[in-house]
Amino acid sequence: MTEPAPVAILLVNAGEETMRNILIHADHAPSMGARTESALAIARRFRSHLSFLISSPYQLFIASDPFGGMYLAREELAKAQLEDAELEKRLGTELEREDVPWDVAVADGDALSAMTLAATLADLAIVSLGQRDRYGSAAPTIAADLALTVSAPVLALPAGSASIDLDAPMMVAWNGSPQAAHALRAGMPLLGGSSRVTLLSVGDDAGRVSAEDALRYMSRHGVHAEWRREPVRPDTAEEALVRVAKEMAAGLIVMGAYGRPRLRETLFGGVTRYMLESSPVPLLLAH
Repeated sequence: MTEPAPVAILLVNAGEETMRNILIHADHAPSMGARTESALAIARRFRSHLSFLISSPYQLFIASDPFGGMYLAREELAKAQLEDAELEKRLGTELEREDVPWDVAVADGDALSAMTLAATLADLAIVSLGQRDRYGSAAPTIAADLALTVSAPVLALPAGSASIDLDAPMMVAWNGSPQAAHALRAGMPLLGGSSRVTLLSVGDDAGRVSAEDALRYMSRHGVHAEWRREPVRPDTAEEALVRVAKEMAAGLIVMGAYGRPRLRETLFGGVTRYMLESSPVPLLLAH
C-alpha cells in the first residue's frame, strides 16, 4: 500500500484575513498624522489596503438670503475644492514612499455620510476624537455616530496622541452585553499582538455573557488574558476604565458602544459618552 501524499497545511493569522481593508477619514486637522501612522502600522502587520477618504460637503456653500432666495458661495466653494485637491496630492506624495497599497478618494457629502457609505466594505474605520477644551473634554466627532451606523469596528484616536502601539498592553471593557461581545470579536486581530491583555469588569458581571466565557473565547484565539474586576465605588464605571487604563499604560481600549439607548446616554450621560470625551488612549468601538 502506498503512503498518502502529504497535505500541506497553511496556518494563517486570523487578523491577516479580517483587517485587509482599512478606511481612514482624511482631513486637514493636526490629528491626521496620527491617523496615517496608525493605519500604516496596522497595514504592515496585517497586509492591509489603505483607503483614505476626503469628504467635501459642498452643500455647506449653498446659502439663502432674507428674501428666500438661494445662491452658491462660489469663492468659498472654489477655495474648499482647492484645499481638498492639495490634501489629496500631499497624501499621495507621502504614501508613495510607503510599502503598503493605498488609494485616496474625494467624496461629495458630509464626513459621516461619506464614511458610512465607504465603510460598507471596510474591515476597520479610523477616525480621531475631537480637540480637548480647557476642562479636558474632547469635542464631539463622527466616532460615536459612525460606530452606530457601520458594521466594521471604529478605531478612534484621541486628538494630540501618537499613533497606536500594537505591542502595548490592551484592555477589553467587559459588561457581558452583546455590544461588548461584538467589540471583543472585532478587536481580536489587534489584541493578538499585545504584550498583555486585561479583561476589565466594573461591579457585578450582570450581563448575559460571563467574563469566563469571554476569556475562553479569547484563549481559543491564542489570546490569554487576565480578568480584573473593579468595584463601582469609589469610582464610576467610566472613571474606573480610565484609571486602570492609565495604571497599565494601555495602548488600546476595546469596548462596546452605547449599550443603552443613544438618547438616554445623551440626556443622562454614560460610559460611551464619557470615554469619547475623556479617554487618554485609542478606543476600538463596535455596536
